[in-house]
Amino acid sequence: MRSGGLPIFASMLSLLFFILALPTSLGDVSYSIPEEMKRGSVIGNIATDLGLDAKLFSSRKARLHFEGKNKRYCEMNLNSGDLVVADRIDREELCGEKILCVLKYDLVLENPLELHRVSLQIQDVNDNSPIFQNDEIKIEIQELTDKGARFPLDEAHDADIGQNAVQSYTLENNDHFVLAVQTNTDGGKYGELILEKELDREEQQEVTLLLTAIDGGTPQRSGTVVIHVTVLDANDNIPVFSQDVYKVSLPENSPLGAVVVTVSATDADEGANGEVTYAFSRVAEKAKKIFKTDHKTGEVIVTGPIDFEEESTYELRIDGKDGAGLASQTKVIIEITDVNDNAPVIFLQTLNNPIPESALPGTEVGIINVQDKDSGVNRQVRCSIQQNVPFKLIPSIKNYYSLVTTAELDRELVSEYNITITATDEGSPPLSSSKTVQLSVSDVNDNPPVFDEQSYRASVAENNKPGSSVITVKAIDLDWRQNGTVFYSLLPSEVSGVPVSSFLSINGDTGVIHAVRSVDYEQFRSFKVHVVARDNGSPPLSSNVTVSVSITDENDNSPQILYPAPAGNSFMTEMVPKAAHAGSLVSKVIAVDADSGQNAWLSYQIVKSTDPGLFTIGLHSGEIRTQRDISESDTMKQNLVISVKDNGQPPLSATCTVYLLLSDNLAEVPELKDMSFEENNSKLTSYLIIALVSVSTFFLTFIILTVAVTFCRRKKPRLLFDSAVAIPSAYFPPNYAEVEGAGTLRSSYNYDTYLTTGSRTSDFRFARSYNDGTLPADQTPKMSPTESSDQDVGNKSGSINSTLVNSFIFCQFFQKRNV
Repeated sequence: MRSGGLPIFASMLSLLFFILALPTSLGDVSYSIPEEMKRGSVIGNIATDLGLDAKLFSSRKARLHFEGKNKRYCEMNLNSGDLVVADRIDREELCGEKILCVLKYDLVLENPLELHRVSLQIQDVNDNSPIFQNDEIKIEIQELTDKGARFPLDEAHDADIGQNAVQSYTLENNDHFVLAVQTNTDGGKYGELILEKELDREEQQEVTLLLTAIDGGTPQRSGTVVIHVTVLDANDNIPVFSQDVYKVSLPENSPLGAVVVTVSATDADEGANGEVTYAFSRVAEKAKKIFKTDHKTGEVIVTGPIDFEEESTYELRIDGKDGAGLASQTKVIIEITDVNDNAPVIFLQTLNNPIPESALPGTEVGIINVQDKDSGVNRQVRCSIQQNVPFKLIPSIKNYYSLVTTAELDRELVSEYNITITATDEGSPPLSSSKTVQLSVSDVNDNPPVFDEQSYRASVAENNKPGSSVITVKAIDLDWRQNGTVFYSLLPSEVSGVPVSSFLSINGDTGVIHAVRSVDYEQFRSFKVHVVARDNGSPPLSSNVTVSVSITDENDNSPQILYPAPAGNSFMTEMVPKAAHAGSLVSKVIAVDADSGQNAWLSYQIVKSTDPGLFTIGLHSGEIRTQRDISESDTMKQNLVISVKDNGQPPLSATCTVYLLLSDNLAEVPELKDMSFEENNSKLTSYLIIALVSVSTFFLTFIILTVAVTFCRRKKPRLLFDSAVAIPSAYFPPNYAEVEGAGTLRSSYNYDTYLTTGSRTSDFRFARSYNDGTLPADQTPKMSPTESSDQDVGNKSGSINSTLVNSFIFCQFFQKRNV
């Protein structure tokens, strides 16, 4: 029976509490404390005793790992390094009857990994009172039994050990018995009744005695039991067991009902005095829940679960009593053998999650601890990891493993790993367990933005509206979040000496390129701009792409007539010989258009003439030819109003007037003052003189060059001039240029000149050009299939030779006037 005594226990604690720090080995510490210490009591300072810095305990993730039980019993203060009591410590519950009761801890520190062993020896405190197996002891004694006969009594059990266990017994005063205290082979004390005065059944059939068991603790604790002595007839033999000690081995997890051992005792008496029954005398409470004994057969039977990890040895005391109450005792020691019934358990102590993708091979990611409750080879564990991940386990200290990387990581390929760790013991059959560790890879800015195309091409119509969208560029960055956020900008550059930013702008978020202002196709046809895509990482990464922008032409330029000069700028009249036949080339209208393509395809039409049936004009060549032979009845002065129209949508046009004189020689030409042209000719004479001098100089130079070329080539020896002449650059309007062979001037025309020594009789021969397409004055210009090719080529040039013809005519005209 356990008696209360908390005040006595408290005073006992104050006397028994002491701490011993005894290093068992390098880096180990041992403490000795009494059981039943209050929660929060300080056992000792681990940091001081191990020579460690308690300030680093938190950063190094210091912790205590307790082997075995589920309760921790003790905790460590990470701030001070003190080891304190965390739960009730009952030595009897932990160790039972074992003399030495030790709790073992592992102090684990990380970065770097250290392991220290901490041993906690639990000292017994007298907190248990002696108790007897039964509430009463029944003894039958035959009358006339001799004095000095001894009758062993049940031993009282005290859960405490050593001095705190049962030390003595007392018997209340009576007339027949005295008490003797004996010590058994294992040190336990029990009482024996000694018959001091013979019993007389006729005087007294029963004797009741009170037996008290006292322990040696301070203060002392005691327990009592009532002894009922029944006086019988004589029984002079006690049961004798076949063995003083029975030792057996029993595997854990033995099935219920299994027979552990059978004890046997014999009694030489006959009848009821020789019949032996069996019962436990002194057994721990745990053993009572697991084993029982058959009263008749002496079999010890399993009645509860047996777990080697809970208890490895059981000790049972069994009494054999005959019918008269005489008894003897034997001991049964049961050794529990381990069975591989516990799979390893994997504990994830530390995990650095997430891990950057820039981590080098060999970087420690986490620490794994593996435990197995079995013993011997059943406790030996090996760990492995699947082969398809860039990680491995490196054994460290006492079932600790470091999880490290084996290769470079790339978040863009694999952003998360599920690492399965398998632990297998060496038992037979082996048991294993697995644990999956989820590890994320954090992003590092290691990928520049990549455009979806190597280069971009965009087209912008001239005269576009400012702010209109030109093209959208897009770049993709495989990185994550801000490392994958892309911003766009334009590289500084110039277009025809003007910053490109004055033409285009880009939306930094969407990559949409907008026009800042209108563009002019005639100013430039195309340009390039470089776009930069830059991510938001640190440091940022970028890439470039070229955007080629071409400008498409719009019909925004009217045809410009080069010859004849527009009215008001000059006055030019061309002479047509009366002997000219139908189809003779008279003159040529030369025009250009600053636009390109079909917008620059020009067509010519006579919109007004003095004699509508006399002259025609080439639809696409601009050549003015006689439609019939010139007759004497034709008016000498012929005025032609020519319209030049392009092929744009809508078309644009310009007009000019061509003045012609029908005459065979200059002598027939009337005075200039008599020529009634529509223009104001008040200053005509001055202009003509200046023109005559300029053209004569040019003409003479041209004749000399022509003769030289003809002589060198030895072609057409009778001609002084028969070749193509290019149009002087002065005839071209500003900013005019040929584009892709689609201009407005035709190729040159060949004319033959016949000059004699007399300027008055010099003759000019009109030769047929390479393009004979003409248009009557009363017809509308139409494009035929055969003229489409002529439109692509013929409109690119004009006959400058017509200008030379006109110059020659003017030369003859003014010579005559001067004469």
